[in-house]
Amino acid sequence: MVASVGEYIESVIDAARSRDPGQLEFHQAVQEVAESLAPVLERRPEYREWRILERMVEPERVVIFRVPWVDDQGIVQVNRGYRVQMNSAIGPYKGGLRFAPTVNLGVMKFLAFEQVFKNALTMLPMGGGKGGADFDPRGRSDAEVMRFCQSFMTELFRHIGPDTDVPAGDIGVGAREIGYLFGQYKRIADEFTGVLTGKGLGWGGSLIRPEATGYGTAYFLSEVVATDDETLEGKTIAISGYGNVGTYFIEKANDLGAKVVTIGDEDGFVYDPDGIGGDKLEFLKPLWTKQRRPAKDFADEFGLKWVEGQRPWTVPCDIAVPTATQNELDEEHAKMLVANGCKYVVEAANMPCTPGAVATFAEAGVRFGPGKAVNAGGVATSGLEMSQNSLRLSWTREEVDVRLRGIMKAIHRTCLAAAEEFGVPGDYVAGANIAGFVKVADAMLDQGVV
Repeated sequence: MVASVGEYIESVIDAARSRDPGQLEFHQAVQEVAESLAPVLERRPEYREWRILERMVEPERVVIFRVPWVDDQGIVQVNRGYRVQMNSAIGPYKGGLRFAPTVNLGVMKFLAFEQVFKNALTMLPMGGGKGGADFDPRGRSDAEVMRFCQSFMTELFRHIGPDTDVPAGDIGVGAREIGYLFGQYKRIADEFTGVLTGKGLGWGGSLIRPEATGYGTAYFLSEVVATDDETLEGKTIAISGYGNVGTYFIEKANDLGAKVVTIGDEDGFVYDPDGIGGDKLEFLKPLWTKQRRPAKDFADEFGLKWVEGQRPWTVPCDIAVPTATQNELDEEHAKMLVANGCKYVVEAANMPCTPGAVATFAEAGVRFGPGKAVNAGGVATSGLEMSQNSLRLSWTREEVDVRLRGIMKAIHRTCLAAAEEFGVPGDYVAGANIAGFVKVADAMLDQGVV
């Protein structure tokens, strides 16, 4: 008896759970994507016949390695490093490196799986991957971070390359870490090549790259509100993180006339009813990205309200933009946002909303943009950096920004078009998953069983 599409999807989800027990974030990501693909799999039976979804949820390659390094006291420390090379059907693996104590194989697989669809949505030739280590750069000296990065790259270098796998930054990996990683790759490989993105402007980096995820989020958000014939002018926005994504989202949201009233971290959040701009924004920009200081320092500096031990989703706002980490906004928080009049939620982080939160937003009619579409501006600009490296030239800030905005507008159109075509009009989650899946799946069919 031939299984129904629903039974088939459930079998793929069950297989992922049984094969990799305990990898909860990965299971969540697989379920969220798979359940939205029913209309595609119904219409295109060849995807089931050739086991495309089963192949997509299994990484092409996973590398796990130890990272020994010496701290400033001369004591040897040992961390664990990862690189998950998920899918290369449409281009070399592309995705960031995350240095954080929460890094494990399940988190890396979830991020790599999401990256496959995100990169496909940009329409640039990039496959999906992700990596990192359970190393915490907070409280470490520059010399310690350098020694760690050098040890990490000493193993990673053999698995990456400009036409194989091009890592970038992520949580805990900023300009400092990219510089140390690139220097070690150059030393070992004896070549100067575009093997990492997020590089310094003087040695192969792209203008707008640090700002790209935040700017891209604001550009996507402006397209979402425009579907209701609205603009960001006068809108109040709550966000959570304050790294590159959060600070540059604030900058662009301010340019578009909105007011961002919160930032936060794992210890609590800051509330600024006047909005974060001017001197406050300039103070904020290096607070985490360079200084690794807590959000409370921002509140103390400007005499702002600090709310200990809570998330910022209790604050009344028109728009919520989770910018920190996975599953930071749950069903309870979603209900608070709805009750307080929030009309739009877009994910600037990777899967920051739990399934219960997403369902709450859908039921309440809140327009919801998933991370794989909303925060694709970062990897899109990394792709533009790769292009500039290949051409041995640099584009102006204005040119990169125009290309970035064009890509985000195109992603928005693609999501809505796919949702409309497959019978779920206005559903950004389904649209993003379907559009990304079809692009990668068709490439996999063209290339055979590999």
